[in-house]
Amino acid sequence: MTQDKAAPASQSIMVVGGGISGLTSALEAAEVGYEVFLIEKNPYLGGRVAQLNQYFPKLCPPTCGLEINFRRIKDNPKIHVLSMAEVISVKGTPGDYAARVKLMPRYVNENCTCCGACAEACEAEISDEFNFGMGTTKGAYLPFEMAFPARYVISSQIIGTEDAKRCREACKYDAVDLDMEERQITLKIGAVIWATGWEPYDASRIDNLGFGLYPNIITNMMMERMAAPNGPTRGRILRPSDDKEPASIAFVQCAGSRDENHLPYCSYICCMASLKQATYVRERYPEARIYIFYIDLRAPGYRYEKFYKKIKEDENVFFIKGKVAEVSEDVETKNITVVAENAVSGEKIHQTVDMVVLATGMQPTAAGMDLPADLKLSAEGFFINDFEKGGVFAAGCANKPADVVSCNQNATGMALKAIQTLVRA
Repeated sequence: MTQDKAAPASQSIMVVGGGISGLTSALEAAEVGYEVFLIEKNPYLGGRVAQLNQYFPKLCPPTCGLEINFRRIKDNPKIHVLSMAEVISVKGTPGDYAARVKLMPRYVNENCTCCGACAEACEAEISDEFNFGMGTTKGAYLPFEMAFPARYVISSQIIGTEDAKRCREACKYDAVDLDMEERQITLKIGAVIWATGWEPYDASRIDNLGFGLYPNIITNMMMERMAAPNGPTRGRILRPSDDKEPASIAFVQCAGSRDENHLPYCSYICCMASLKQATYVRERYPEARIYIFYIDLRAPGYRYEKFYKKIKEDENVFFIKGKVAEVSEDVETKNITVVAENAVSGEKIHQTVDMVVLATGMQPTAAGMDLPADLKLSAEGFFINDFEKGGVFAAGCANKPADVVSCNQNATGMALKAIQTLVRA
Protein backbone atom coordinates (compact mmCIF):
# COMPACT_ATOMS: atom_id res chain seq x y z
CA MET A 1 0.00 0.00 0.00
CA THR A 2 1.30 3.43 -0.91
CA GLN A 3 0.44 6.76 0.69
CA ASP A 4 0.32 10.12 -1.06
CA LYS A 5 1.30 13.40 0.53
CA ALA A 6 -1.43 15.59 2.00
CA ALA A 7 -3.35 17.43 -0.69
CA PRO A 8 -3.51 21.23 -0.35
CA ALA A 9 -7.15 22.16 0.28
CA SER A 10 -7.41 25.74 1.49
CA GLN A 11 -11.05 26.80 1.94
CA SER A 12 -12.24 23.39 0.78
CA ILE A 13 -15.24 21.18 1.55
CA MET A 14 -15.44 17.40 1.53
CA VAL A 15 -18.76 15.86 0.47
CA VAL A 16 -19.11 12.19 1.39
CA GLY A 17 -21.54 10.44 -0.94
CA GLY A 18 -22.20 11.03 -4.63
CA GLY A 19 -25.95 10.53 -4.74
CA ILE A 20 -28.40 13.30 -5.55
CA SER A 21 -27.80 15.05 -2.20
CA GLY A 22 -24.03 14.87 -2.49
CA LEU A 23 -24.09 16.08 -6.09
CA THR A 24 -26.27 19.03 -5.14
CA SER A 25 -24.13 20.06 -2.17
CA ALA A 26 -20.93 19.74 -4.18
CA LEU A 27 -22.23 21.76 -7.10
CA GLU A 28 -23.78 24.50 -4.97
CA ALA A 29 -20.51 25.00 -3.08
CA ALA A 30 -18.22 24.74 -6.10
CA GLU A 31 -20.25 27.08 -8.28
CA VAL A 32 -19.77 29.92 -5.80
CA GLY A 33 -16.02 29.34 -5.81
CA TYR A 34 -15.18 26.76 -3.14
CA GLU A 35 -12.98 23.74 -3.74
CA VAL A 36 -14.88 20.47 -3.23
CA PHE A 37 -13.71 16.89 -2.81
CA LEU A 38 -16.58 14.54 -3.69
CA ILE A 39 -16.03 11.09 -2.16
CA GLU A 40 -18.07 8.14 -3.48
CA LYS A 41 -17.71 4.46 -2.50
CA ASN A 42 -19.17 3.16 -5.78
CA PRO A 43 -17.38 3.39 -9.14
CA TYR A 44 -20.07 5.85 -10.33
CA LEU A 45 -22.02 8.89 -9.14
CA GLY A 46 -25.80 9.14 -8.96
CA GLY A 47 -26.66 6.94 -5.99
CA ARG A 48 -30.18 5.52 -5.73
CA VAL A 49 -31.59 7.97 -8.27
CA ALA A 50 -29.45 6.33 -10.96
CA GLN A 51 -31.26 3.05 -10.26
CA LEU A 52 -34.76 4.46 -10.66
CA ASN A 53 -36.94 4.17 -13.75
CA GLN A 54 -38.65 7.50 -13.02
CA TYR A 55 -38.72 9.92 -10.13
CA PHE A 56 -41.10 12.58 -8.83
CA PRO A 57 -42.39 15.17 -9.31
CA LYS A 58 -42.36 15.06 -13.11
CA LEU A 59 -41.84 11.28 -13.49
CA CYS A 60 -38.57 11.98 -15.29
CA PRO A 61 -36.02 9.27 -16.05
CA PRO A 62 -32.76 9.64 -14.06
CA THR A 63 -30.96 10.86 -17.18
CA CYS A 64 -33.10 14.00 -17.01
CA GLY A 65 -31.40 15.37 -13.89
CA LEU A 66 -28.17 13.40 -13.62
CA GLU A 67 -26.91 14.21 -17.10
CA ILE A 68 -27.05 17.94 -16.39
CA ASN A 69 -25.31 17.52 -13.03
CA PHE A 70 -22.59 15.32 -14.50
CA ARG A 71 -21.94 17.95 -17.16
CA ARG A 72 -21.73 20.67 -14.50
CA ILE A 73 -19.23 18.57 -12.54
CA LYS A 74 -17.14 17.83 -15.62
CA ASP A 75 -16.99 21.53 -16.50
CA ASN A 76 -16.09 22.71 -12.99
CA PRO A 77 -12.40 22.44 -12.06
CA LYS A 78 -13.29 23.19 -8.42
CA ILE A 79 -14.81 19.70 -8.00
CA HIS A 80 -12.47 16.72 -7.52
CA VAL A 81 -14.31 13.40 -7.84
CA LEU A 82 -12.83 10.43 -5.96
CA SER A 83 -14.82 7.30 -6.82
CA MET A 84 -14.32 3.88 -5.23
CA ALA A 85 -13.23 5.84 -2.17
CA GLU A 86 -13.95 5.54 1.54
CA VAL A 87 -13.36 7.99 4.37
CA ILE A 88 -11.27 6.31 7.07
CA SER A 89 -11.03 9.16 9.55
CA VAL A 90 -11.75 12.85 10.01
CA LYS A 91 -9.83 14.68 12.72
CA GLY A 92 -9.63 18.32 13.70
CA THR A 93 -11.96 21.23 14.35
CA PRO A 94 -14.36 23.30 12.20
CA GLY A 95 -12.32 25.07 9.56
CA ASP A 96 -9.31 22.79 10.06
CA TYR A 97 -9.87 19.08 9.43
CA ALA A 98 -7.61 16.33 8.11
CA ALA A 99 -9.49 13.56 6.34
CA ARG A 100 -7.89 10.23 5.56
CA VAL A 101 -9.38 8.63 2.44
CA LYS A 102 -8.84 5.11 1.12
CA LEU A 103 -8.92 4.67 -2.66
CA MET A 104 -9.72 1.23 -4.02
CA PRO A 105 -8.23 0.14 -7.36
CA ARG A 106 -10.49 0.38 -10.41
CA TYR A 107 -7.91 -1.38 -12.61
CA VAL A 108 -8.89 0.99 -15.42
CA ASN A 109 -7.17 4.36 -15.86
CA GLU A 110 -8.13 7.67 -17.51
CA ASN A 111 -7.21 6.35 -20.98
CA CYS A 112 -10.53 4.46 -21.09
CA THR A 113 -12.79 5.45 -24.01
CA CYS A 114 -15.66 3.12 -23.03
CA CYS A 115 -15.16 1.11 -26.21
CA GLY A 116 -16.19 -2.08 -24.39
CA ALA A 117 -13.37 -4.24 -25.76
CA CYS A 118 -12.42 -5.41 -22.26
CA ALA A 119 -15.98 -6.61 -21.58
CA GLU A 120 -16.10 -8.43 -24.90
CA ALA A 121 -12.87 -10.23 -24.09
CA CYS A 122 -13.98 -11.14 -20.56
CA GLU A 123 -15.69 -14.51 -20.18
CA ALA A 124 -16.38 -14.48 -16.44
CA GLU A 125 -19.67 -13.13 -15.14
CA ILE A 126 -20.43 -11.72 -11.70
CA SER A 127 -23.62 -10.80 -9.88
CA ASP A 128 -25.07 -7.52 -11.16
CA GLU A 129 -25.30 -5.40 -8.00
CA PHE A 130 -26.68 -2.38 -9.86
CA ASN A 131 -29.72 -4.53 -10.74
CA PHE A 132 -29.97 -6.03 -7.23
CA GLY A 133 -28.71 -9.42 -8.37
CA MET A 134 -31.44 -9.89 -11.02
CA GLY A 135 -28.90 -11.18 -13.49
CA THR A 136 -25.17 -11.04 -14.09
CA THR A 137 -22.67 -8.74 -15.73
CA LYS A 138 -19.21 -9.25 -17.14
CA GLY A 139 -16.18 -9.10 -14.84
CA ALA A 140 -15.21 -6.02 -16.87
CA TYR A 141 -18.18 -3.67 -16.95
CA LEU A 142 -19.60 -0.19 -17.23
CA PRO A 143 -22.04 0.21 -14.29
CA PHE A 144 -24.70 1.77 -16.54
CA GLU A 145 -24.80 3.59 -19.89
CA MET A 146 -24.32 7.14 -18.64
CA ALA A 147 -22.10 6.27 -15.68
CA PHE A 148 -19.82 9.06 -14.46
CA PRO A 149 -16.85 8.83 -14.38
CA ALA A 150 -17.25 7.34 -17.87
CA ARG A 151 -14.83 4.47 -17.34
CA TYR A 152 -15.12 0.71 -17.19
CA VAL A 153 -14.32 -1.24 -14.04
CA ILE A 154 -12.43 -4.50 -13.75
CA SER A 155 -13.93 -6.46 -10.86
CA SER A 156 -11.50 -7.47 -8.15
CA GLN A 157 -13.09 -10.94 -8.41
CA ILE A 158 -11.26 -11.63 -11.68
CA ILE A 159 -7.89 -10.09 -10.79
CA GLY A 160 -5.19 -12.73 -11.10
CA THR A 161 -7.17 -14.78 -13.64
CA GLU A 162 -6.78 -15.35 -17.36
CA ASP A 163 -9.87 -13.21 -17.87
CA ALA A 164 -8.08 -10.19 -16.44
CA LYS A 165 -5.16 -10.76 -18.79
CA ARG A 166 -7.55 -11.02 -21.74
CA CYS A 167 -9.08 -7.68 -20.73
CA ARG A 168 -5.67 -6.04 -20.70
CA GLU A 169 -4.67 -7.54 -24.03
CA ALA A 170 -7.95 -6.48 -25.66
CA CYS A 171 -7.53 -2.79 -24.72
CA LYS A 172 -5.71 -0.91 -27.47
CA TYR A 173 -5.65 2.29 -25.40
CA ASP A 174 -3.53 0.85 -22.57
CA ALA A 175 -6.37 1.69 -20.15
CA VAL A 176 -6.43 -1.61 -18.24
CA ASP A 177 -3.91 -1.43 -15.40
CA LEU A 178 -3.88 -4.64 -13.39
CA ASP A 179 -1.08 -3.36 -11.17
CA MET A 180 -3.24 -0.73 -9.48
CA GLU A 181 -3.21 -0.99 -5.69
CA GLU A 182 -5.20 0.33 -2.77
CA ARG A 183 -3.77 3.63 -1.56
CA GLN A 184 -4.53 6.39 0.91
CA ILE A 185 -4.49 10.17 0.72
CA THR A 186 -4.99 12.94 3.26
CA LEU A 187 -7.21 15.91 2.47
CA LYS A 188 -7.01 19.22 4.34
CA ILE A 189 -10.56 20.54 4.52
CA GLY A 190 -12.57 23.12 6.40
CA ALA A 191 -16.01 21.45 6.48
CA VAL A 192 -17.64 18.10 5.78
CA ILE A 193 -21.06 17.24 4.35
CA TRP A 194 -22.19 13.66 4.96
CA ALA A 195 -24.55 12.62 2.19
CA THR A 196 -24.19 8.89 2.58
CA GLY A 197 -27.80 8.18 1.60
CA TRP A 198 -29.85 5.08 2.25
CA GLU A 199 -30.13 1.35 1.67
CA PRO A 200 -33.32 -0.60 0.94
CA TYR A 201 -34.30 -2.49 4.07
CA ASP A 202 -33.40 -6.18 3.81
CA ALA A 203 -36.77 -7.76 3.01
CA SER A 204 -35.49 -11.26 3.81
CA ARG A 205 -35.55 -10.23 7.48
CA ILE A 206 -39.36 -9.87 7.37
CA ASP A 207 -40.28 -13.48 8.05
CA ASN A 208 -43.96 -13.34 7.14
CA LEU A 209 -43.62 -11.74 3.69
CA GLY A 210 -41.78 -14.50 1.84
CA PHE A 211 -39.00 -12.55 0.14
CA GLY A 212 -36.19 -14.89 -0.87
CA LEU A 213 -38.50 -17.87 -0.36
CA TYR A 214 -40.86 -17.28 -3.28
CA PRO A 215 -39.38 -15.98 -6.57
CA ASN A 216 -42.45 -13.92 -7.52
CA ILE A 217 -42.10 -11.65 -4.50
CA ILE A 218 -39.80 -8.73 -5.27
CA THR A 219 -38.96 -5.37 -3.64
CA ASN A 220 -39.90 -1.91 -4.85
CA MET A 221 -36.32 -1.14 -5.92
CA MET A 222 -36.21 -4.38 -7.92
CA MET A 223 -39.43 -3.21 -9.61
CA GLU A 224 -37.71 0.08 -10.50
CA ARG A 225 -34.87 -1.77 -12.19
CA MET A 226 -37.26 -4.12 -13.95
CA ALA A 227 -39.25 -1.18 -15.35
CA ALA A 228 -36.14 0.76 -16.40
CA PRO A 229 -35.16 0.56 -20.11
CA ASN A 230 -31.57 -0.27 -19.09
CA GLY A 231 -32.67 -2.82 -16.47
CA PRO A 232 -32.33 -6.60 -16.50
CA THR A 233 -35.55 -7.08 -18.53
CA ARG A 234 -35.10 -3.95 -20.67
CA GLY A 235 -38.20 -2.32 -19.25
CA ARG A 236 -40.51 -5.33 -19.34
CA ILE A 237 -42.25 -6.14 -16.05
CA LEU A 238 -42.16 -9.94 -15.89
CA ARG A 239 -42.64 -12.60 -13.23
CA PRO A 240 -39.20 -13.81 -12.18
CA SER A 241 -40.29 -17.48 -12.02
CA ASP A 242 -41.32 -17.85 -15.66
CA ASP A 243 -40.98 -14.45 -17.41
CA LYS A 244 -44.76 -14.30 -17.67
CA GLU A 245 -46.51 -10.95 -18.13
CA PRO A 246 -48.43 -10.49 -14.87
CA ALA A 247 -52.21 -10.12 -15.02
CA SER A 248 -52.36 -9.11 -11.36
CA ILE A 249 -49.94 -7.56 -8.87
CA ALA A 250 -50.21 -6.83 -5.14
CA PHE A 251 -48.25 -4.01 -3.53
CA VAL A 252 -47.59 -4.51 0.18
CA GLN A 253 -47.00 -1.20 1.95
CA CYS A 254 -44.87 -0.62 5.06
CA ALA A 255 -42.82 -3.77 4.45
CA GLY A 256 -40.55 -3.37 7.44
CA SER A 257 -41.47 0.26 8.14
CA ARG A 258 -43.55 1.44 11.10
CA ASP A 259 -42.68 -1.83 12.78
CA GLU A 260 -40.87 -1.95 16.12
CA ASN A 261 -39.21 -5.21 15.04
CA HIS A 262 -37.68 -3.60 11.96
CA LEU A 263 -37.86 0.13 11.12
CA PRO A 264 -40.03 1.96 13.67
CA TYR A 265 -40.49 5.06 11.50
CA CYS A 266 -42.36 5.92 8.29
CA SER A 267 -39.94 5.85 5.35
CA TYR A 268 -41.79 8.73 3.64
CA ILE A 269 -41.31 7.60 0.03
CA CYS A 270 -42.91 4.14 0.00
CA CYS A 271 -46.56 5.06 -0.60
CA MET A 272 -45.77 7.35 -3.50
CA ALA A 273 -43.28 4.82 -4.91
CA SER A 274 -46.00 2.16 -5.08
CA LEU A 275 -48.51 4.57 -6.65
CA LYS A 276 -45.87 5.50 -9.22
CA GLN A 277 -45.11 1.84 -9.91
CA ALA A 278 -48.81 1.17 -10.38
CA THR A 279 -48.58 3.51 -13.39
CA TYR A 280 -45.68 1.43 -14.74
CA VAL A 281 -47.89 -1.66 -14.69
CA ARG A 282 -50.97 0.06 -16.12
CA GLU A 283 -48.97 1.55 -19.01
CA ARG A 284 -47.60 -1.84 -20.00
CA TYR A 285 -50.59 -4.02 -19.17
CA PRO A 286 -53.86 -2.03 -19.40
CA GLU A 287 -55.96 -5.00 -18.24
CA ALA A 288 -53.82 -5.89 -15.23
CA ARG A 289 -55.45 -5.67 -11.81
CA ILE A 290 -53.51 -4.01 -9.02
CA TYR A 291 -54.12 -4.46 -5.29
CA ILE A 292 -52.52 -2.06 -2.80
CA PHE A 293 -52.51 -3.23 0.83
CA TYR A 294 -51.79 -0.36 3.22
CA ILE A 295 -51.91 0.79 6.83
CA ASP A 296 -52.24 4.49 5.95
CA LEU A 297 -51.57 6.01 2.55
CA ARG A 298 -49.47 9.12 2.86
CA ALA A 299 -49.22 11.59 0.00
CA PRO A 300 -47.25 14.58 1.39
CA GLY A 301 -48.23 17.83 -0.30
CA TYR A 302 -50.68 19.06 -2.90
CA ARG A 303 -48.93 17.61 -5.95
CA TYR A 304 -48.61 14.12 -4.45
CA GLU A 305 -52.19 14.20 -3.19
CA LYS A 306 -53.35 15.06 -6.72
CA PHE A 307 -51.37 12.10 -8.08
CA TYR A 308 -52.92 9.80 -5.48
CA LYS A 309 -56.44 10.91 -6.39
CA LYS A 310 -55.74 10.20 -10.05
CA ILE A 311 -54.65 6.65 -9.24
CA LYS A 312 -57.77 6.12 -7.09
CA GLU A 313 -59.93 6.84 -10.15
CA ASP A 314 -58.45 3.85 -12.00
CA GLU A 315 -61.05 1.07 -11.96
CA ASN A 316 -58.34 -1.60 -12.08
CA VAL A 317 -56.55 -0.38 -8.96
CA PHE A 318 -57.97 -1.62 -5.65
CA PHE A 319 -56.98 -0.20 -2.26
CA ILE A 320 -57.28 -2.45 0.80
CA LYS A 321 -56.70 -0.90 4.21
CA GLY A 322 -55.12 -3.74 6.12
CA LYS A 323 -51.70 -4.97 7.17
CA VAL A 324 -50.59 -8.13 5.38
CA ALA A 325 -50.23 -10.97 7.87
CA GLU A 326 -48.82 -13.69 5.63
CA VAL A 327 -48.21 -14.85 2.08
CA SER A 328 -48.13 -18.29 0.50
CA GLU A 329 -47.25 -19.78 -2.88
CA ASP A 330 -49.12 -22.22 -5.10
CA VAL A 331 -46.46 -24.82 -5.88
CA GLU A 332 -47.77 -25.49 -9.40
CA THR A 333 -48.63 -22.00 -10.67
CA LYS A 334 -46.16 -20.04 -8.51
CA ASN A 335 -48.96 -17.56 -7.85
CA ILE A 336 -48.89 -15.77 -4.50
CA THR A 337 -51.81 -15.50 -2.07
CA VAL A 338 -51.74 -12.46 0.19
CA VAL A 339 -53.66 -12.67 3.47
CA ALA A 340 -54.80 -9.54 5.30
CA GLU A 341 -57.65 -8.30 7.43
CA ASN A 342 -59.61 -5.42 5.97
CA ALA A 343 -59.49 -2.77 8.71
CA VAL A 344 -62.68 -1.16 7.40
CA SER A 345 -64.98 -4.18 7.00
CA GLY A 346 -63.24 -6.61 9.35
CA GLU A 347 -63.25 -9.19 6.56
CA LYS A 348 -60.28 -11.53 6.20
CA ILE A 349 -58.99 -11.27 2.65
CA HIS A 350 -57.18 -13.93 0.64
CA GLN A 351 -56.07 -12.31 -2.62
CA THR A 352 -54.20 -14.44 -5.17
CA VAL A 353 -51.98 -12.58 -7.64
CA ASP A 354 -49.26 -13.31 -10.17
CA MET A 355 -46.61 -11.40 -8.26
CA VAL A 356 -46.09 -9.24 -5.18
CA VAL A 357 -44.07 -6.05 -4.72
CA LEU A 358 -42.89 -5.22 -1.20
CA ALA A 359 -42.63 -1.51 -0.43
CA THR A 360 -39.50 -1.92 1.68
CA GLY A 361 -38.37 0.96 3.84
CA MET A 362 -35.48 3.37 3.72
CA GLN A 363 -32.63 2.54 6.09
CA PRO A 364 -29.76 5.03 6.48
CA THR A 365 -26.46 3.72 5.16
CA ALA A 366 -24.78 4.88 8.35
CA ALA A 367 -26.88 2.55 10.53
CA GLY A 368 -24.56 0.08 12.20
CA MET A 369 -21.39 1.67 10.79
CA ASP A 370 -18.28 2.53 12.73
CA LEU A 371 -18.28 6.24 12.04
CA PRO A 372 -14.91 7.74 11.04
CA ALA A 373 -15.62 11.10 12.68
CA ASP A 374 -17.18 12.73 15.73
CA LEU A 375 -20.80 12.32 14.63
CA LYS A 376 -24.06 11.72 16.44
CA LEU A 377 -26.68 9.27 15.24
CA SER A 378 -30.28 8.80 16.25
CA ALA A 379 -31.41 5.38 17.48
CA GLU A 380 -32.50 4.64 13.90
CA GLY A 381 -29.10 5.52 12.40
CA PHE A 382 -29.81 8.98 10.97
CA PHE A 383 -27.28 11.76 11.54
CA ILE A 384 -28.14 14.47 14.06
CA ASN A 385 -26.86 17.85 12.93
CA ASP A 386 -25.15 19.94 15.58
CA PHE A 387 -25.39 23.42 14.08
CA GLU A 388 -23.98 25.06 17.18
CA LYS A 389 -20.77 23.07 16.92
CA GLY A 390 -20.71 23.29 13.12
CA GLY A 391 -18.10 21.96 10.72
CA VAL A 392 -19.77 18.63 9.97
CA PHE A 393 -23.28 18.41 8.52
CA ALA A 394 -25.58 15.69 7.20
CA ALA A 395 -27.65 16.14 4.06
CA GLY A 396 -30.53 14.33 2.37
CA CYS A 397 -31.48 10.82 3.44
CA ALA A 398 -28.48 10.59 5.75
CA ASN A 399 -30.42 13.09 7.84
CA LYS A 400 -33.99 11.76 7.48
CA PRO A 401 -36.19 9.87 4.99
CA ALA A 402 -36.94 12.16 2.05
CA ASP A 403 -37.81 12.30 -1.65
CA VAL A 404 -35.58 13.75 -4.37
CA VAL A 405 -36.99 17.27 -4.20
CA SER A 406 -36.60 17.44 -0.42
CA CYS A 407 -33.07 16.07 -0.67
CA ASN A 408 -32.10 18.76 -3.18
CA GLN A 409 -33.47 21.50 -0.96
CA ASN A 410 -31.79 20.13 2.16
CA ALA A 411 -28.47 19.59 0.37
CA THR A 412 -28.45 23.20 -0.80
CA GLY A 413 -28.96 24.33 2.79
CA MET A 414 -26.13 22.12 4.05
CA ALA A 415 -23.80 23.53 1.38
CA LEU A 416 -24.55 26.99 2.78
CA LYS A 417 -23.85 25.75 6.33
CA ALA A 418 -20.50 24.36 5.19
CA ILE A 419 -19.61 27.64 3.49
CA GLN A 420 -20.51 29.55 6.65
CA THR A 421 -18.06 27.35 8.56
CA LEU A 422 -15.24 28.35 6.19
CA VAL A 423 -16.14 32.03 6.34
CA ARG A 424 -16.14 32.04 10.15
CA ALA A 425 -13.03 29.87 10.57
